[in-house]
Amino acid sequence: MVTLKNEFLQVVINELGAELTSVRSLDNDLEYIWRADKQVWGRHAPVLFPIVGRLKDDHYEYQGTTYEMHQHGFARDSKFEVVDANETHATLKLTDSDKSHKLYPFEFELVISFDLKDHELHETYRVYNPDAENPLLFSIGGHPGFNTNLGAGQVFEDVRLSVAPKKTYQQIPLKAPLNDADNAFSVDFSKSLPLNHEAFKDDAIILELHNQETTLMLDNQKNDHGVALTIENAPYVGVWSPYPTKGDFVCIEPWWGIADNVNSSGKLEEKMGIVNLEPQSEASQSFEISFF
Repeated sequence: MVTLKNEFLQVVINELGAELTSVRSLDNDLEYIWRADKQVWGRHAPVLFPIVGRLKDDHYEYQGTTYEMHQHGFARDSKFEVVDANETHATLKLTDSDKSHKLYPFEFELVISFDLKDHELHETYRVYNPDAENPLLFSIGGHPGFNTNLGAGQVFEDVRLSVAPKKTYQQIPLKAPLNDADNAFSVDFSKSLPLNHEAFKDDAIILELHNQETTLMLDNQKNDHGVALTIENAPYVGVWSPYPTKGDFVCIEPWWGIADNVNSSGKLEEKMGIVNLEPQSEASQSFEISFF
């Protein structure tokens, strides 16, 4: 485990999956990250790479070969190397291997950086294509789960979701587990949305962001505690909590990619939301989380 700490927060990161497992307030001992109860959802904040969501029939085709890969890819279950770390910064790296090539026939370097500053944690994904000739096709995303019981007497239904800019967004429905973007509809976020478990009966709430800087905030009506996640340049964001199994947490998920469309051809180069990274080039994606 890698631990970061300043006068306000203590952060713990697991080398397995480069997963954020704890953010604890040193002022009041509040834990902001979901505890990964396996009876509900056994993860804290997995990194989604090299796909986001599910593939149609859990398969894709690339250059005439069919590969099997399950939901959200393999990075979340892979051991990362700690490149450097100090009290408020850590960098972890994952590279391709013979094992990854069986699922994903690409060379890659995935470097994830965590920077703790005051009450904020900045997270950056850098994907590098070391191949001198071939593009790297990938998707990536975050999936942090945030506790909703941040104070005595608080219940899930006290939580509100706010989105800034305050406006109408297009929501992409799911025909679980695939996206149905052709039937996207408008949803008004000019005001906060009170949450309940039934809000997730059709799976995640997926909003189109069009790479505009966007902040999503979870706060509650009983105290001043919550989180705000700001995404700099993502095309999509998912908001999710399990249903009908219920847990006291909500995930805010910045996505540079999305689950296969219901009409997917299965060809990786035609996948909705896929990032095409040129040879020996780097792509950078980032978001920051404020804890209050």
